[in-house]
Parts: sequence; structure tokens; C-alpha cells
Amino acid sequence: MATKLVENSCVLVVFLLTVLGFAARLASSSPYDHRYNVGDHVPLFVNKVGPLNNPSETYQYYDLPFCCPDPISWKKETLGEVLNGDRLTSALYELKFLEDKTGDTLLCQKKLKGDEVARFRQAIVDDFYFQMYYDDLPLWGYIGKIEDERWMLSEKGKKYYLFTHVQFDAFYNGNHIIEIRAFSDPNHVVDLTADGDINVKFTYSVFWNVTSVPFETRMDKYSRASAFAVHRQIHWFSVINSLVIIVLLMGLLILLFMRRLMNDLRKCSIGDEEEDKEVGWKFIHGDVFRHPQNLALFSAVLGVGNQLLTMICILFVLAFLGFLYPYNRGLLCTSLVFIYTLTSVVGGYSAASFHNQFSNTGWEKSVLLAGILYLGPLFVTVLTLNTIAVSYGATAALPFATLIVILLIYTFLCVPLLALGGVIGYRCKSEFQAPCATKKIPREIPPLTWYQKMPCHMFLGGLLSFSAIALELHHLYASLWGYKTCTLCSILFLMFIILILLTAMLSVGLTYIQLSAEDHEWWWRSIFCGGSTAIFMFCYSICFYVRSTMSGFMQLSFFLGYNAAMCYAFFLIFGVISFRTSLIFVRHIYQAVKSE
Repeated sequence: MATKLVENSCVLVVFLLTVLGFAARLASSSPYDHRYNVGDHVPLFVNKVGPLNNPSETYQYYDLPFCCPDPISWKKETLGEVLNGDRLTSALYELKFLEDKTGDTLLCQKKLKGDEVARFRQAIVDDFYFQMYYDDLPLWGYIGKIEDERWMLSEKGKKYYLFTHVQFDAFYNGNHIIEIRAFSDPNHVVDLTADGDINVKFTYSVFWNVTSVPFETRMDKYSRASAFAVHRQIHWFSVINSLVIIVLLMGLLILLFMRRLMNDLRKCSIGDEEEDKEVGWKFIHGDVFRHPQNLALFSAVLGVGNQLLTMICILFVLAFLGFLYPYNRGLLCTSLVFIYTLTSVVGGYSAASFHNQFSNTGWEKSVLLAGILYLGPLFVTVLTLNTIAVSYGATAALPFATLIVILLIYTFLCVPLLALGGVIGYRCKSEFQAPCATKKIPREIPPLTWYQKMPCHMFLGGLLSFSAIALELHHLYASLWGYKTCTLCSILFLMFIILILLTAMLSVGLTYIQLSAEDHEWWWRSIFCGGSTAIFMFCYSICFYVRSTMSGFMQLSFFLGYNAAMCYAFFLIFGVISFRTSLIFVRHIYQAVKSE
């Protein structure tokens, strides 16, 4: 039965990678696509506008009174693109392959009314940018500029200028488009300082240039900024800092805890009653393997933690295989949705199998809790943020149809797979093998000093682990909430492994301290001590926001909401890792006592 389960799991992983790989090929550049002949029409899609300092606060391009086609056609988008806030629409720009437009080609001429002038002026004050896509290549530009002319005697106050000309510089190699840039010409502006109607003439130009960059590497340009030597040195400094902390902790465990543990085991083997009284953790051998309180909830925590850990491992595999890369519209969001859905089997199996080790009934409740333990708070957060985005009219607001699609995916894919995993876990149940027999009446826990209680252990475990990833965490937040591109997947993966090792080592040390104080309720404490790193991560995110240039209620809400969801996921992941390590350690030492 176990062999069959492993085979089914392998088939599921292969199927998942195949589906996502196929989807990635459809979304990414391929040498067999994107081939054009001279004069071929290559559509340019306008996407969104928004303040530069608030990455979550983006609006549809035509929310500002730009020149727009009649009627406006919307590009069909994937689920990931919608979740990412992309809203691609048609534009009046005509950029035909290898056809230059050197003059001021007229886009449109329109009369801006007073309220439209005020909207453009406010966009310039908020430092708005625009984003477009041409042959799946992103390009950006600014809406306008502000000039402070108070130094001139004849002028007073600031001047607000709207850019009216966009210059497109396109680069090609053979019959492929390699790169495109948008340049807002500061010599073509219109003054919007005064209120009132104004006539504006919008123009553009196109220049084609040959390049030797191959088509297969055209996306490397967007990750080059994150691969500078200085940034690499900072990344490697972070890795070295983490390795030093690991070495110090390993030395501490070996020299202090393990040495003391060996002495305890030696005293037990001698059998001297006077010395045996000093071995506090041996006295609770009849209680240490008593099943944790709230067994159903504890099993659900293990199930969701294992599911999230599996999901992150698969994401790393896809990143190393090149399926996930910067500005691949929506593929990361799509991957998160479908990988979490398909790995529901792991969550259901882990929850049910652990629950059935202690009880043959009630495993259904554990599976049910595993289905809502993470998705429940996540859905509440998403709906709350979606309401805020709707009130702002931002592109982050999910359409009603998208919410229905997500609900259908959860109902007809996630729930059945979760139930399937639970049934497999129930069928493959096994009894919990404890090295020592458990007493019927639990032993009373003696009074604990402040440094032996859970808050102190959580602070110590979280602080030490967080100190090893603080530098790398800053780069991660800068990628998520800024405009830096995180492309060094190897560094992120290495830091993730380091964090797992730190969590495991700290879990062993803190569990030994707890057992030495004759406190046998270590199950839940190991979860909280391991997951406490996520609490420090969330606190650091608040410091990151305060030091950033982000502002506004919507941006603050999205920042706190999604960071809370991310840190909650890491809390469950590292809590499970901590518990599994503690369980192995506790089994080992009490098995050694039994053998003695």
C-alpha cells in the first residue's frame, strides 16, 4: 500500500510539472512563434497606469483621458493575469514590423475639458507611469513632469507639463522583435497648470534598430539589474552571515546540549539514584508521548504546513527549469493557484494519517480543518482587499467572474483532492510507535521560570532564525513591493535551506530545554517556536513600509494584508519543520533510555 501511494504521488508530481510546463511554453517566448515579415502588424496593448511609489495602486490605462479607439477591445487574459492586476486593451498606436515613423505621427487630437485636465494634473503630481506590452515585451513611460519655476522672478509656483509625444525604439534580430523602449519626449509637452479646456495633439514616432541579441535571451534584459556585481556581493554576504550563524549554533548544540545529554544518558545507564534525580527529562517518559491537545487542529496544521512546503518546492523546481521568469504575465499567480489546488492531496493525506495514529475516529474533522485553516483567512483577506480596490476603481479589484472561477476551482478540484488525500491517509493508517508507555494520568508540570516559558522560547527561536535571513528578506520585499527583479533563484533556495536547518537546530535545543524542566507538553510549543520566525518577518515588513515611499490607505491595506497571508504560510511551514525535527529528537533520546 505504501509503495502504491508513493507511485501515485510521483505520477501526480510528473503530471503537475507537465501541465505547468506546457502552460509556461504557451505564455513564454518561443523561437517558433513571434516571427514577422516586413510590414506585418504587431499589436501594442496598453495595460495600466499608477503612482510609481505604490505598486498595488494601479488603474486602467483609459481611466485617464488618453486617445482611445472606438470601440475598445479587451485582450483575453488568463486567470493569473487577472490576479496580477493586468488589464490589456487595444490602442491607436500602429507599430508595423521594420517600418519607421520618423516624424510626429498623429495619434489623435482632442480637447481636454476642465475635469480631464485636473485628472491629468493629479496624475502628474502623483508621479504616474504607464505600462504597455508589445509582442509580450513590457515597456514603461511617464505621464508628465513637474518643474519648479519659483527661482524665476517672472514665474510663481510649480508648472505641470503633460508629455504629448512618445518615441518607440524597437530592436530586432532577423524576423524577431528583441526589445522595445518607450521614451516620453520632454520637448513635446503641454502646460496643464491652469484650469480650463485645452486642445492637445498627441503624437508618436517609431525607430527600428538591429541587434545581435538572440531571441531566446531577450528576456534577460529585465533581470540584468538584479545581477550587478554589487548586488551579488550583498547576496553572498547574506549567505555567509547565515552560514556563520549555523556554525555557531551547531557548536553550541554539540558542546553544551549534546554533551549534557550524553552525560544524562550515562547517568541513566549507571543507575545511581542520587545522580538519576538530576535527569529531569527522564522523569516524564510516561507523559512525553501523550497525544497533543486539540488533536484535530494539530493534525490540520501539519497537513497544511506539508502542503505549503510541497508547493514551495515545486515552485523552486519550475524556477530552476526556466518556466518562471520576470514579467511573464500572470504565470506565477496561475502556478500558485493550481499547485496549491493539486497539492491538496498532500494536505489531506498528512492530516488524516497523523490523526489516525492516535485515534481511529474524527479524522474527517482534521481534513475539514486542513481545507479551511489557511484558505479561510486568505479568502477573508482577499475579499476585504477586493472591496477596498473596488472602491478605488483599481485594477487589483477582481471581477465577479474571476471570483466565481476561483470558487469553482476550490469546489470541484481542491475539495475532492483534499478528500482523496484524507481517504488515502485513513487507508494507510498506522499506530503511533512510542518508545515508552504513556501513563493514564498526566504528570503535573512544575512551575516554570520566565525563561522556560513559551514566549521566551518563541522570541529566541524567531530572532536567531530571522537574523540569518534579514538581508535577503529585504531584497525579497523590494521585489514584491518595489521594482527590483528577484532573479537569483539559487540564492533564494539556498537561504530557504539555511532557514530550514536553523529552524531544525533551534527546535532540538529548545525542546531539550523544555523537557529538562519536566514540561512534557512540547507538541504545540514546537509548532509555535518554529513558526515564530514568521512573526519577525511580518514585523520587519512593517519597518520596510515605514522606510519606503509607499503611501495611501489602499497601498497600506494591500501591503499588510498580503504580507500577513505570506507570513502566516511561513508560520505553518516552519512550525511543521520544527515539530518533525523535535519528534525525531524526542524519539531518539527516549529510545536510547529504553535501550539502556
